[in-house]
Amino acid sequence: MSTRKDKFSQKDIKYMELALNLARARNGLTGVNPSVGCVIIKNDEIISIGQTGLDGRPHAEFNAINDCNESLQGSKMYITLEPCNHYGKTPPCTNLIIKKKIKEVLYSVDDVDKKVSRKSFKILKSKGIIVKKGLLINKIADFYNNYFFNRKFKTPYVTGKIAVSKNNLIYSNDKKKITDVHSDKFTHLLRYKNDSLMISSTTLNADNSKLNCRLVGFEKFSPKRIILDNNLKIKINSYIFKTANKNNTIIFYNKADKNKILFFKKKGIKLIRSNLVNDRYFDLKSILKKLYTMGSRNLLVEGGDALSGSFLKDKIFNQFYLFKSMKNISKSSVYKDFNHFKKLTLNYKNKRRINSKFGKDSITLYKR
Repeated sequence: MSTRKDKFSQKDIKYMELALNLARARNGLTGVNPSVGCVIIKNDEIISIGQTGLDGRPHAEFNAINDCNESLQGSKMYITLEPCNHYGKTPPCTNLIIKKKIKEVLYSVDDVDKKVSRKSFKILKSKGIIVKKGLLINKIADFYNNYFFNRKFKTPYVTGKIAVSKNNLIYSNDKKKITDVHSDKFTHLLRYKNDSLMISSTTLNADNSKLNCRLVGFEKFSPKRIILDNNLKIKINSYIFKTANKNNTIIFYNKADKNKILFFKKKGIKLIRSNLVNDRYFDLKSILKKLYTMGSRNLLVEGGDALSGSFLKDKIFNQFYLFKSMKNISKSSVYKDFNHFKKLTLNYKNKRRINSKFGKDSITLYKR
């Protein structure tokens, strides 16, 4: 992270804020690449903007340059993250910046990718381009917290979602629905912003969950479904099984009948055999490493009692949302309470109430 003391004007701050908002709009939708925002100005007017393409390409700088209909010579570019400087699936953005004779480049934070990190400054400056960094560094570094975590630990950034009733129950077979319709919409927003969603087969079979994003216009951004199913007991008449294919569903299992394995594979479901810890629970950290190699960067966990408890106990959640309903639900013959989770939440020191103008449920974000 930069310790430079460059001076920035109020206009610089305004343009970088716009670049950050562009990056935020695509956050969670850019595949294995970070979401970047870019703003180009000339003669004190915005002449182009860009953001990372869906699934990660093209890069924000390329989009901003490509969408501009006038000469970029003498212009000024604001970028949330250090521009790439190496050949990958696309040429370096630094090459394009130099070619278009952009006069000045301001970017906020250095990339943590070793192929890129802290090299662009020297490359651009060697070509006579004015380069400054560190603008809005705290705010933008916080925005890239997920990306930095991905790169450092080679694992997805994990967000949990836990819903409890007013009387601290997280499940009762007399009443499956705990939260209100406004909390449901927030849940679908979380699904939209995460590329993968994990659930256990136990919860799936109990609720016949769809695990998709049902916000109008955003259905195509539904996350990949990740199912933990020890013995492949997922019901074949469930919505998930009926709609499963190799692109949208991965099932981690341990042991199952060969005929059942063949049946699932013919359906097109991606099956991955995974080890158990103490012959009872999946090795969650190992599964997360595997998901990272398969392209998962932001994982949402909508677990029941056992799965959420494991993520809390092992401190695997990077953050989780606690939805607290104002409704009491009755204890049935089968129920689960939240009380045994309360101590585990103490591992998450940062707590922030999410403001809502709708509904009566309270939503609190816990972070490590």
